[in-house]
This record gives sequence, structure tokens and C-alpha cells, in this order.
Amino acid sequence: MPEPLLPMDSVRAGLLRQVYGDTTAGALVGRLEAFLDRWRPRLAQAGRCGPLRPLDERDAVLITYADQIQAPGERPLQTLDAFAERHLRGVVSGIHLLPFYPWSSHDGFSVKNCLAVDPAFGTWDDVQHLGRQFDLMMDAVFNHMSAQGEWFRQFCAGDPAFDDFFVTVDGQPDLSAVIRPRALPLLTEFETARGRERVWTTFSADQVDLNFRNPEVLFAVLDALLLYVERGARYVRLDAIAFLWKEVGTSCLHLPQTHQLIQLLRAVLAAVAPDVRLITETNVPHVDNVSYFGDGTNEAQLVYNFALPPLVLHSLATGNASALTQWARTLVLPGDQVTFFNFLASHDGIGVNPARGILTDAQIDALVARTQAHGGYISYKNLPDGSQAPYEMNINYLDALSDPTAKEPADLVIRRMLCAHAIQLSLAGVPGIYVHSLLGSRGDRTGAERSGIPRRINREKLEARRLENELADPGNLRHGVFQGLRTLLQERARHAAFAPSSGQVIHELADSVFVVERISRVDGRRMWCGHNVSAHPVSIPHPDGVSTLSLAPYDVRWLEV
Repeated sequence: MPEPLLPMDSVRAGLLRQVYGDTTAGALVGRLEAFLDRWRPRLAQAGRCGPLRPLDERDAVLITYADQIQAPGERPLQTLDAFAERHLRGVVSGIHLLPFYPWSSHDGFSVKNCLAVDPAFGTWDDVQHLGRQFDLMMDAVFNHMSAQGEWFRQFCAGDPAFDDFFVTVDGQPDLSAVIRPRALPLLTEFETARGRERVWTTFSADQVDLNFRNPEVLFAVLDALLLYVERGARYVRLDAIAFLWKEVGTSCLHLPQTHQLIQLLRAVLAAVAPDVRLITETNVPHVDNVSYFGDGTNEAQLVYNFALPPLVLHSLATGNASALTQWARTLVLPGDQVTFFNFLASHDGIGVNPARGILTDAQIDALVARTQAHGGYISYKNLPDGSQAPYEMNINYLDALSDPTAKEPADLVIRRMLCAHAIQLSLAGVPGIYVHSLLGSRGDRTGAERSGIPRRINREKLEARRLENELADPGNLRHGVFQGLRTLLQERARHAAFAPSSGQVIHELADSVFVVERISRVDGRRMWCGHNVSAHPVSIPHPDGVSTLSLAPYDVRWLEV
């Protein structure tokens, strides 16, 4: 008789049965345990078997490309490492390295080899050296791989080891219910050793979707997952994970098997690398987004707070924080093991979908018009009825807040930017600061137009010497934004009330002011944070309950009470 399963074994076994059925899962359970036994000594040698460190007020993450800052004769990862050592120690605790693997398109997200570092960026040693000073977040791009990668080449060549590695479609099934974030064909034809085949391409013809119905795919991505952990990942970001499982006749979004596979990744990490957190990237309406917390113990430990960027922008664009206030009051977590990843800007853009149901259609239309008026672009998605709708606003966040052609005083532009980020930093969760926000960048419209890729408006590569000079120049916009955000991050790190687990109360004192009060569960101390999102001064009751507090336009007041 087989030995009874241990409790955690039974979790993994149960999830395998839910995804693959009893017959197939019967053979997979033992294989998975043997797989984990092979990885345990490697991860132990790498020092990755310790307990999970609780998140606190000092935790904040910089989001950046590996080659974001460049210098002649240096590997970009080394240049980034040196910049972070000079400027970011004691300011952020972690660095999210956007995909640094060999790639073919989409600025890294068409991954050709998920087990290697692109030589143009550096080496695994460079990645690990950066990880000695900062907690690393690495991307797990598991929904799809590059059509120019080795896995897909083997699939097309008819290698039996790669049979059914990618999702193919025969006949003419009804795929009209499939929800997609792109206005591009869902299926792309490729020539293979078996003839021409139509392959599922959710995001682009160069991004072919992996077939998780095939357990071989699961074990291949588990190998990649644990390699990232061995090489220093403290967070693993599951890119575009909501689309993982495909089922003809459904929306192919948020399917039960997708959640079960994420839970399986969590159970695998709990078994061999309990000090690693999963974070899900699901640019969808808020109610669907938070479903990736699971029951609070079994799925992602962090979820991107996608509704925050458009709501903060709407507040500062209108001078009215009412919608942000009402939404923030609904933020409830399913347990103390999970929290939000709060961000305002990213390598992509400002999602529109997360704001639907929170802002009105007219308010969303106003944000779209503002983006275009400020020199940004709009990306669209196809709807089931054949029409299109805005999906994402592609614009640098500083430009979204302040029109780059308006010639506003630099002080006003900086105060508006700092007000937006003070809101982000005051809310419960771990803040993620995009590199171009931290560095006070304007949009790179030239780069977007030259490449034909709207998202590149916020992906400009920076020359190290010029960047250092601009950051050192008190008259430069970069200097003002950078120093202001550094100060906010350092102030946040000084107060236990800003720990993700601390309590949060949203006060409604005036339409133009967003007020959040944080209560430390360590010492009971409170931080009262008021943010005037308008261009007009306003007076509100002081938190002492006796006097009044005057807030200048875009003023930020963090008071210990």
C-alpha cells in the first residue's frame, strides 16, 4: 500500500486532480514530489529555505528594465546595480527587473528562453549581485512564449517532446466569447512538420500561448520558477496570468483551472522556498482582480492594485477625490497574509478596464481625452460584438498629471506628482515605483513614433552620465521629482503605521481632499495623511479634533497623531 500523503502533499495532489482529473493526476503526484526532492538541496544551498519575512513599512519596490540606465563599455545590469547602490539604498527595499531573458519583441515579454539572461543585459551573476542588496522581483511569463524561441521551434519541427506544448485549434469552433486585451487576430497560422496549424496567440503573433493541458508544460515552467528562486527572486510576478487556461466556449479569462494552477505554484513554493511571494498581474476590473488572493492563504500573496492609477489620475485631473475615497473604503483583504501591490505607473500604461464600474463612462472618456491632449496614445481591444473600446492609456504618468506643452511652473508640476505618489504610499500595501516616475521623466513620444509601439512612450533608455548630471542639477525637473519621492519613501519607512498589515481608515472630510489614517498593529501609533488633489487651498478639521488644518494646492500633510 502507498504511504499516506502528508498534509501539504495532499494539497498539491488535490490541485493536480482538480486540473488534470484523477486518472492523469495519479501519475503526476509522485512525479511532482520527486521533482521537488531534486530541487530541495539546490534551494537549500542557495539559502532559500528560510521562513517568509513579514512585510513592513520599509518595503517598497522600484520597477525597471535591466537596461534602463546605460553607460559605454558596461553591462546594463552592472550600470543599474551601481546606480541603485548610490541612490536607492535605504529608499527602496526591492527591485522588479522586467524580463531580462532573451527575447524577440514586446520589449522582453516575447521570451525566447525563460532560463537564460540576455547577454545584452549581463549574466546571472550580475542579477544575483543586485539581489544581494535588494529583494528581487522576477517575471514569470508563463502564458506565452516567443514564436522565435527554442520551444516553439521544436514544436514546429515535430519534436515529440514538444507535442501539444502550445494551444492549437482545429475546425471552426465558436471563439466569440473569448475576452482579449488586443485588437489583433486570436489565431495565427504557422507551418509545422504536421502541416499548417492555427496557434492561439492572445497578445500577438509573436507570442504563442502555452498549453497547460499538457502536464509537460507545467513541469517546464516549474523548472523556470524554481530557477528564478535559486537565482535570487524574493517575489515572482505572474505576467498576464488571468489568460492561462483556454476552454473553447468560454471567455478563457479567470477560469477555475487558472486559479488552481496559481494555487499549485503557491503550494510548490511553500514546500521548497517558503520565503518567496507570488504576485499576480491581472489588468481587469477590480472585483476580478482581487479574486487572485484566493481565500487569503492559498493563492497570490500580492495583487497589482490596477484601479489605483486611473482613480488617482481622475482625482487630480478633476480636483475631486470622491470616487477615490468611496472606492478606497471598499478595500478589504481576505486575510493578513496578503496585501496589495500599489502602483501608479508601469512599463505598460494606465489601464482603463480596472476603473469600469467605479468611474462613469463619461469620466473614463474624459481621462482618454486628457491622455490624447497631453500627447499620449490609446490602445484598444475588440469587443464580442465586433466594436472596439479603450483598453489602456499609453502615457508617462507625469505627463498625464501635467500637460508637457503647458509650460507650467516646475514647482506646480512637482507638487502634483508628489501628491499623487503620497496617496499611493499612504495606502495599505507594498508600493511599486516605476523608474521613469522616480526619475521625473517626461514621455518619449519620439521613441514611440519611431518604433510604432505606443507603450514605448514610457520606456526610454537613459544615458547614465546625463542622468546623473540632471539629478544633481537643482534647476532640473528630474532633481525635484527624484528628491521629493526619495523624501516621501524615507518618511514612510520611519513609521510602523505604514506597514502593509497596519489598519486603515478612510475619512471623508472634503471632496478635494483624500484622507487616510493608518494605525500600527505593533505600537498603536497613528499616521493621518491628508492630500489636497485640487488647485485651490482648502481648510479641513485638524486630526486633533480642535483646530483646522489649511492645505495649499496639491499639499501633502502626514501627521503622527
